[in-house]
Amino acid sequence: MQPIIIVLVILVVLVFIALVKTIQVIPQASAAIVERFGRYTRTLNAGLNIVVPFIDSIRNRIDLREQVVPFPPQPVITQDNLVVNIDTVIYYQVTDARAATYEVASYIQAIEQLTVTTLRNIIGGMDLERTLTSREEINAALRGVLDEATGKWGIRVNRVELKAIDPPTSIQDSMEKQMRADRDKRASILQAEGVRQSEILKAEGEKQSAILRAEGEAKAAALRAEGEAQAVRTVFEAIHAGDPDQKLLSYQYLQMLPKIAEGDANKLWIVPSEIGDALKGLSGALGNFGPTGGGSASLPKQAGAPGDTGGRREQPPID
Repeated sequence: MQPIIIVLVILVVLVFIALVKTIQVIPQASAAIVERFGRYTRTLNAGLNIVVPFIDSIRNRIDLREQVVPFPPQPVITQDNLVVNIDTVIYYQVTDARAATYEVASYIQAIEQLTVTTLRNIIGGMDLERTLTSREEINAALRGVLDEATGKWGIRVNRVELKAIDPPTSIQDSMEKQMRADRDKRASILQAEGVRQSEILKAEGEKQSAILRAEGEAKAAALRAEGEAQAVRTVFEAIHAGDPDQKLLSYQYLQMLPKIAEGDANKLWIVPSEIGDALKGLSGALGNFGPTGGGSASLPKQAGAPGDTGGRREQPPID
């Protein structure tokens, strides 16, 4: 009885194993390669799949999602014989699980080696400056070569990115010095432009100020001249309206003589010729009020004859 139980247990275990091998559940975005007696039979897609137990076997399970693979820095020689280290990142996706399994032994290693060789060919035709400034061009050329070569492997290269381009340390120091010199140059140019603009604005301001000041002075002078002319016209009209006679004019001449002689520095002063006529008129007026000798003795002596056109009187120095 006991051997029968053992056989039944063995049969149950075999049936369970057969069911497990028969029912295959493939996750989403994955694929599985089925081989029958070592030969490719079919590709299992996502979901529940039935296979023949102990005859069919799962060779490989492949992830169909986009994969990101960073490669270690690779030394590359530029056209001007400088060694730069370049880090690359590959974004790829398996489109054919069968080709990725049977067309290449290890598509990751194949992509890496192909990336290195292609990168050396591309960078070898560029100098350092172009290499540092042409990442998009390098990415496009590298992606085109990789996509064409990996197509038969069932791989599609979506993107290739240069993560870092590291030139030698000595070149980095030279580049830093050059960039620092360029920044200093730009700073000096900007400072000079600022000073120049400031001087221009200052000169423009001074010019406008001078113009406004000159216009103001011209208007003020015109107003002063107009005022003086008006004053002269007013005095002239007042004199003519008062109708002054010769006696009044002579008296005004005499009042102006002390003002003419004012000042310690006045050594020589000129007497107008008209003052003779004024003195004659004033003498005649004074003669009506007193003796002629007394009136004529109080007048200053004229330098010259009464008929002369002018005279010169020298003032004695004042102690």
